[in-house]
Amino acid sequence: MNSISPNLNIMIKASEKASKVIIRDFGEIENLQVKKKGPRDFVTKTDKRVEQILIEELTRAKKNYSFLTEESGKIENNDKDKTWIIDPIDGTTNFLHGIPHFAISIALKVDNEIKSALIHDPIKNEIFYAEKNNGTYFNNHRVRVSNKNNLEDCLFSSNPEGLKVIFPNLNMRSTGSAALDLAYVGSGRLDGFFQNKINLWDVAAGILIIEEAGGTSNNIFKYNMHSINIRAASSSIYAKMMEKLTNF
Repeated sequence: MNSISPNLNIMIKASEKASKVIIRDFGEIENLQVKKKGPRDFVTKTDKRVEQILIEELTRAKKNYSFLTEESGKIENNDKDKTWIIDPIDGTTNFLHGIPHFAISIALKVDNEIKSALIHDPIKNEIFYAEKNNGTYFNNHRVRVSNKNNLEDCLFSSNPEGLKVIFPNLNMRSTGSAALDLAYVGSGRLDGFFQNKINLWDVAAGILIIEEAGGTSNNIFKYNMHSINIRAASSSIYAKMMEKLTNF
Protein backbone atom coordinates (compact mmCIF):
# COMPACT_ATOMS: atom_id res chain seq x y z
CA MET A 1 0.00 0.00 0.00
CA ASN A 2 1.29 3.48 -0.85
CA SER A 3 2.13 5.92 1.92
CA ILE A 4 -0.87 8.01 2.97
CA SER A 5 -1.33 10.84 5.42
CA PRO A 6 -2.98 10.44 8.84
CA ASN A 7 -5.95 12.47 7.59
CA LEU A 8 -6.56 10.20 4.62
CA ASN A 9 -6.18 7.15 6.81
CA ILE A 10 -8.90 8.58 9.08
CA MET A 11 -11.14 9.15 6.06
CA ILE A 12 -10.71 5.59 4.81
CA LYS A 13 -11.49 4.07 8.22
CA ALA A 14 -14.54 6.30 8.71
CA SER A 15 -15.94 5.40 5.29
CA GLU A 16 -15.34 1.70 5.86
CA LYS A 17 -17.30 1.83 9.11
CA ALA A 18 -20.16 3.80 7.53
CA SER A 19 -20.23 1.49 4.51
CA LYS A 20 -21.38 -1.40 6.71
CA VAL A 21 -24.63 0.47 7.40
CA ILE A 22 -25.12 1.22 3.70
CA ILE A 23 -24.55 -2.40 2.66
CA ARG A 24 -26.91 -3.70 5.32
CA ASP A 25 -29.68 -1.22 4.53
CA PHE A 26 -29.29 -1.62 0.77
CA GLY A 27 -30.03 -5.31 1.28
CA GLU A 28 -33.45 -4.33 2.66
CA ILE A 29 -34.47 -2.12 -0.25
CA GLU A 30 -35.85 -4.94 -2.38
CA ASN A 31 -38.18 -6.01 0.42
CA LEU A 32 -39.36 -2.43 0.95
CA GLN A 33 -40.18 -1.86 -2.73
CA VAL A 34 -43.34 -3.97 -2.45
CA LYS A 35 -44.72 -2.01 0.50
CA LYS A 36 -47.22 0.75 -0.13
CA LYS A 37 -45.28 3.40 1.77
CA GLY A 38 -42.12 2.62 -0.18
CA PRO A 39 -38.50 2.92 0.86
CA ARG A 40 -38.03 6.72 0.69
CA ASP A 41 -38.26 7.32 4.45
CA PHE A 42 -35.98 4.35 5.05
CA VAL A 43 -33.34 5.74 2.68
CA THR A 44 -33.51 9.17 4.32
CA LYS A 45 -32.82 7.56 7.69
CA THR A 46 -29.89 5.64 6.20
CA ASP A 47 -28.47 8.85 4.73
CA LYS A 48 -28.61 10.58 8.11
CA ARG A 49 -27.25 7.56 9.98
CA VAL A 50 -24.28 7.27 7.64
CA GLU A 51 -23.54 10.98 7.91
CA GLN A 52 -23.64 10.78 11.70
CA ILE A 53 -21.17 7.90 11.74
CA LEU A 54 -18.80 9.84 9.49
CA ILE A 55 -19.05 12.95 11.66
CA GLU A 56 -18.46 10.97 14.84
CA GLU A 57 -15.46 9.09 13.45
CA LEU A 58 -13.82 12.15 11.93
CA THR A 59 -14.46 14.22 15.06
CA ARG A 60 -12.97 11.53 17.27
CA ALA A 61 -9.71 11.84 15.34
CA LYS A 62 -9.78 15.60 14.67
CA LYS A 63 -12.08 17.20 17.23
CA ASN A 64 -11.43 20.80 16.16
CA TYR A 65 -12.08 20.42 12.42
CA SER A 66 -15.31 21.89 11.02
CA PHE A 67 -17.85 20.22 8.71
CA LEU A 68 -19.95 20.93 5.65
CA THR A 69 -22.42 18.12 5.02
CA GLU A 70 -25.44 17.44 2.87
CA GLU A 71 -27.80 16.70 5.75
CA SER A 72 -26.46 18.86 8.61
CA GLY A 73 -25.08 21.81 6.67
CA LYS A 74 -22.27 23.80 8.30
CA ILE A 75 -20.87 22.69 11.65
CA GLU A 76 -18.27 25.19 12.79
CA ASN A 77 -15.74 24.04 15.35
CA ASN A 78 -12.59 25.74 16.68
CA ASP A 79 -10.61 25.16 13.50
CA LYS A 80 -12.65 26.90 10.80
CA ASP A 81 -9.85 26.73 8.23
CA LYS A 82 -10.00 22.94 8.07
CA THR A 83 -13.34 21.53 6.92
CA TRP A 84 -14.54 18.02 6.19
CA ILE A 85 -16.95 18.11 3.23
CA ILE A 86 -19.27 15.10 3.30
CA ASP A 87 -21.89 13.53 1.08
CA PRO A 88 -23.00 10.38 2.95
CA ILE A 89 -24.69 8.76 -0.05
CA ASP A 90 -24.15 10.42 -3.41
CA GLY A 91 -26.73 8.74 -5.65
CA THR A 92 -29.60 8.32 -3.20
CA THR A 93 -32.13 7.92 -6.03
CA ASN A 94 -30.18 4.90 -7.26
CA PHE A 95 -30.09 3.57 -3.69
CA LEU A 96 -33.84 4.18 -3.40
CA HIS A 97 -34.57 2.04 -6.45
CA GLY A 98 -32.16 -0.74 -5.62
CA ILE A 99 -29.57 0.26 -8.22
CA PRO A 100 -26.06 -0.48 -6.90
CA HIS A 101 -24.39 2.74 -8.02
CA PHE A 102 -23.77 5.27 -5.24
CA ALA A 103 -20.90 6.35 -3.02
CA ILE A 104 -19.65 7.98 0.14
CA SER A 105 -17.75 11.17 -0.64
CA ILE A 106 -15.37 12.89 1.79
CA ALA A 107 -13.02 15.79 1.13
CA LEU A 108 -10.78 17.78 3.45
CA LYS A 109 -10.62 21.47 2.57
CA VAL A 110 -7.83 23.53 4.10
CA ASP A 111 -8.44 27.25 3.62
CA ASN A 112 -9.76 27.28 0.04
CA GLU A 113 -8.07 24.17 -1.31
CA ILE A 114 -8.94 20.48 -1.26
CA LYS A 115 -6.03 18.59 0.31
CA SER A 116 -7.42 15.05 0.66
CA ALA A 117 -10.27 13.26 -1.10
CA LEU A 118 -12.03 9.92 -0.97
CA ILE A 119 -14.92 8.37 -2.91
CA HIS A 120 -16.00 4.95 -1.65
CA ASP A 121 -18.42 2.68 -3.55
CA PRO A 122 -19.43 0.21 -0.82
CA ILE A 123 -21.37 -2.21 -3.02
CA LYS A 124 -18.55 -2.73 -5.52
CA ASN A 125 -15.90 -2.40 -2.79
CA GLU A 126 -14.08 0.30 -4.77
CA ILE A 127 -12.23 3.15 -3.10
CA PHE A 128 -10.79 6.09 -5.03
CA TYR A 129 -8.59 8.53 -3.13
CA ALA A 130 -6.12 11.32 -3.66
CA GLU A 131 -3.93 13.74 -1.77
CA LYS A 132 -2.52 17.03 -2.95
CA ASN A 133 0.79 16.44 -4.74
CA ASN A 134 0.67 12.70 -4.06
CA GLY A 135 -1.36 11.25 -6.94
CA THR A 136 -4.64 9.38 -7.28
CA TYR A 137 -5.24 5.78 -6.30
CA PHE A 138 -7.92 3.18 -6.90
CA ASN A 139 -7.89 0.33 -4.36
CA ASN A 140 -4.24 1.14 -3.57
CA HIS A 141 -3.11 1.19 -7.22
CA ARG A 142 -1.99 4.43 -8.89
CA VAL A 143 -4.35 5.56 -11.67
CA ARG A 144 -4.37 8.23 -14.36
CA VAL A 145 -6.93 9.91 -16.57
CA SER A 146 -7.38 8.62 -20.10
CA ASN A 147 -5.15 9.86 -22.95
CA LYS A 148 -7.66 9.93 -25.80
CA ASN A 149 -7.40 12.89 -28.19
CA ASN A 150 -10.61 12.64 -30.24
CA LEU A 151 -13.95 13.55 -28.70
CA GLU A 152 -15.62 10.90 -30.84
CA ASP A 153 -13.64 8.21 -29.02
CA CYS A 154 -14.55 9.50 -25.57
CA LEU A 155 -17.29 8.73 -23.07
CA PHE A 156 -18.73 11.69 -21.15
CA SER A 157 -21.17 11.98 -18.30
CA SER A 158 -23.62 14.63 -17.16
CA ASN A 159 -27.08 14.96 -15.67
CA PRO A 160 -30.21 14.66 -17.87
CA GLU A 161 -30.09 18.39 -18.68
CA GLY A 162 -26.60 18.02 -20.09
CA LEU A 163 -27.56 14.97 -22.11
CA LYS A 164 -30.42 16.83 -23.77
CA VAL A 165 -28.56 19.87 -25.03
CA ILE A 166 -24.91 18.87 -25.40
CA PHE A 167 -22.99 16.33 -27.46
CA PRO A 168 -26.00 14.84 -29.29
CA ASN A 169 -23.76 12.74 -31.53
CA LEU A 170 -21.22 11.65 -28.95
CA ASN A 171 -21.12 8.98 -26.28
CA MET A 172 -22.91 10.18 -23.14
CA ARG A 173 -24.09 8.65 -19.87
CA SER A 174 -26.13 9.84 -16.91
CA THR A 175 -25.38 7.52 -14.01
CA GLY A 176 -27.06 9.31 -11.11
CA SER A 177 -23.89 9.79 -9.05
CA ALA A 178 -21.70 12.81 -9.75
CA ALA A 179 -19.11 11.64 -7.23
CA LEU A 180 -18.61 8.32 -9.01
CA ASP A 181 -18.61 10.03 -12.40
CA LEU A 182 -15.71 12.19 -11.26
CA ALA A 183 -13.90 9.21 -9.75
CA TYR A 184 -14.34 7.41 -13.06
CA VAL A 185 -12.82 10.34 -14.95
CA GLY A 186 -9.88 10.24 -12.55
CA SER A 187 -9.36 6.53 -13.15
CA GLY A 188 -9.83 6.65 -16.94
CA ARG A 189 -13.21 4.94 -17.13
CA LEU A 190 -14.84 8.17 -18.29
CA ASP A 191 -13.17 10.99 -20.19
CA GLY A 192 -15.10 14.01 -18.96
CA PHE A 193 -17.90 15.24 -16.72
CA PHE A 194 -19.91 18.45 -16.66
CA GLN A 195 -23.00 19.65 -14.84
CA ASN A 196 -24.59 22.95 -13.85
CA LYS A 197 -25.93 24.02 -10.46
CA ILE A 198 -24.47 21.18 -8.42
CA ASN A 199 -23.59 21.23 -4.72
CA LEU A 200 -20.06 21.43 -3.35
CA TRP A 201 -20.32 18.15 -1.43
CA ASP A 202 -21.12 16.33 -4.68
CA VAL A 203 -17.88 17.38 -6.38
CA ALA A 204 -15.28 18.44 -3.80
CA ALA A 205 -13.58 15.04 -3.53
CA GLY A 206 -13.84 14.26 -7.24
CA ILE A 207 -12.05 17.43 -8.32
CA LEU A 208 -8.86 16.52 -6.46
CA ILE A 209 -9.06 12.91 -7.65
CA ILE A 210 -9.13 14.12 -11.27
CA GLU A 211 -6.41 16.76 -10.88
CA GLU A 212 -4.03 14.40 -9.08
CA ALA A 213 -4.62 11.83 -11.83
CA GLY A 214 -3.40 14.32 -14.43
CA GLY A 215 -6.76 15.76 -15.41
CA THR A 216 -8.06 19.33 -15.61
CA SER A 217 -11.00 21.07 -13.98
CA ASN A 218 -12.38 24.57 -13.58
CA ASN A 219 -12.29 26.54 -10.34
CA ILE A 220 -15.32 25.34 -8.40
CA PHE A 221 -14.72 27.78 -5.54
CA LYS A 222 -15.67 30.82 -7.62
CA TYR A 223 -19.31 29.65 -7.45
CA ASN A 224 -21.92 29.60 -4.73
CA MET A 225 -21.48 26.22 -3.03
CA HIS A 226 -25.06 25.25 -3.92
CA SER A 227 -24.82 26.24 -7.58
CA ILE A 228 -21.52 25.08 -9.06
CA ASN A 229 -21.02 24.72 -12.81
CA ILE A 230 -18.41 21.99 -12.92
CA ARG A 231 -16.22 21.08 -15.88
CA ALA A 232 -13.66 18.29 -15.59
CA ALA A 233 -11.89 16.01 -18.06
CA SER A 234 -8.63 14.44 -19.05
CA SER A 235 -6.15 17.15 -19.97
CA SER A 236 -5.90 15.93 -23.57
CA ILE A 237 -9.54 16.70 -24.38
CA TYR A 238 -10.49 19.34 -21.77
CA ALA A 239 -10.14 22.29 -24.15
CA LYS A 240 -12.13 20.48 -26.86
CA MET A 241 -14.87 19.69 -24.36
CA MET A 242 -15.00 23.30 -23.21
CA GLU A 243 -15.52 24.47 -26.79
CA LYS A 244 -18.64 22.33 -26.92
CA LEU A 245 -19.86 23.77 -23.63
CA THR A 246 -19.71 27.43 -24.64
CA ASN A 247 -23.49 27.88 -24.41
CA PHE A 248 -24.16 25.44 -21.58
